[in-house]
Amino acid sequence: MWNLLDGDQGAFPSDIGQETDRVAPVLPLFGGDDVVEEETLLGWQERALCAQTDPEAFFPEKGGSTREAKKVCASCEVRSECLDYALENDERFGIWGGLSERERRKLKRRAV
Repeated sequence: MWNLLDGDQGAFPSDIGQETDRVAPVLPLFGGDDVVEEETLLGWQERALCAQTDPEAFFPEKGGSTREAKKVCASCEVRSECLDYALENDERFGIWGGLSERERRKLKRRAV
């Protein structure tokens, strides 16, 4: 393996198959600490009832009914986490935490 980060010593071995004693650390492209943290923070999504139902109910067409989605949200154990996520990430579409985008905007205005 070539080491391009440690200066000239051992950076380019004369034989292509030869490995050097000093090798730069390999940084993970996927699965680093921040990914583990994100999985922990978003673990509520695995317990969400909407993950077990038709996603189209949670993203109705303009003027479509939100009744079925809100009914699912009403009995969901992670409803508050879902709503917090939507508010923090400014989700503009769909039913999150039992509220439509319009209802979330009103809630944000009242909080300010």
